[in-house]
Amino acid sequence: MLLSERETLERVLESVQSPAVEEMPIWECRDRILAHDVIASVALPRFDNSTMDGYAVRAEDAIRGARLMVGGEQAAGPDLGLSVARGQAIRIYTGAPIPRHADAVLMQEDADLRDGVILVRDSVSRGENIRVRGGDLCEGQKVASGGSILRGPQLAAIGSQGLSELPVFRRPRVAILATGSELRSQGEPIGAGEIYETNRIMLADLVAGSGSVGRIFDIVPDTEEAHLKSFGLARDCDVIVVAGGVSVGEKDLVKPTLQKLGAKLDLWRVAVKPGKPFMFGRLGRTLVFGLPGNPVSAFVTFLLFARPALWKLGGRSSLELPHGRARLAEALVNRGGRPHYLRGDYKEGVFKPVGRQESHALFALSQANALCRLEPDQIAAADSIVDVIPLF
Repeated sequence: MLLSERETLERVLESVQSPAVEEMPIWECRDRILAHDVIASVALPRFDNSTMDGYAVRAEDAIRGARLMVGGEQAAGPDLGLSVARGQAIRIYTGAPIPRHADAVLMQEDADLRDGVILVRDSVSRGENIRVRGGDLCEGQKVASGGSILRGPQLAAIGSQGLSELPVFRRPRVAILATGSELRSQGEPIGAGEIYETNRIMLADLVAGSGSVGRIFDIVPDTEEAHLKSFGLARDCDVIVVAGGVSVGEKDLVKPTLQKLGAKLDLWRVAVKPGKPFMFGRLGRTLVFGLPGNPVSAFVTFLLFARPALWKLGGRSSLELPHGRARLAEALVNRGGRPHYLRGDYKEGVFKPVGRQESHALFALSQANALCRLEPDQIAAADSIVDVIPLF
């Protein structure tokens, strides 16, 4: 029986354990996922301060034509504890704390200074040119939510609280394998009937793009001994992703060798094109994804099922793949009984298929930047609106 995409994904996600948490220096937290909410204990601004260079004054005194004596100077830095008396002004600079009893800052352009006295050329209103304590962020306010991906501005906001370390979810460790005696690594001589292996480098990029740490294993030849050895080593990782060998042929050794090691596996025939052969299970605490050997099938099944699982294992709050709406540049037809993900170019709201759409067509996949999903037996006319998944 073919399982639907939804049922397959639900069963995968149900098996994902809770993510682990580690403390990391804030300087190393870019693109990490925050494990817990961060609540402000320091207000922003931390104190009332000036938005510009000028004079701290009492607004009622700083009317046009008034003369005010300059009674001191406050620069950005330590608060000198100055106060503004009636008929007085304090020289002040951008970011400097507001002296006591001052309720406005007169821009230096609006005052003429001579012999320690300023002549006010334009009146100032109460509160003018002052950043109020807590005007941006108050104590007790949430600075960042657990499950969010940490970027520069968010890290800066968290850094305003003086935190030197943050609780983040540990990045899943993913073993990346490919099976097949016909496969050779780049740089090796190649003989008749042999091909250069490409799935591992593609999957390594997908793993990294999922916020995980990939560990690339040597190619696994079609022998039981090689499979047992490779999977025995790979089980130290949180996740195993293996391309090839997951069908039911004599040389498809992934399922029997994993079971020999004690894995609990479901070999699913998923209702999706490309990518019907797909396997998922557990080897102890290690999640195992068996992907088809054809590169497009491996790419699509990883995107649909493995990426959300890695996101969940890594603590990400949203597991939805990005989606967009596009107008078709030409008519598309799916004459099969499974949903079909076509590869194409998505630009300025228009989707156009590129190259061959067979599951082995690696070059066509390399030219695509989006997938378009067609329902079984769907005919989508040119200029109709379809759902697309942007890839980059």
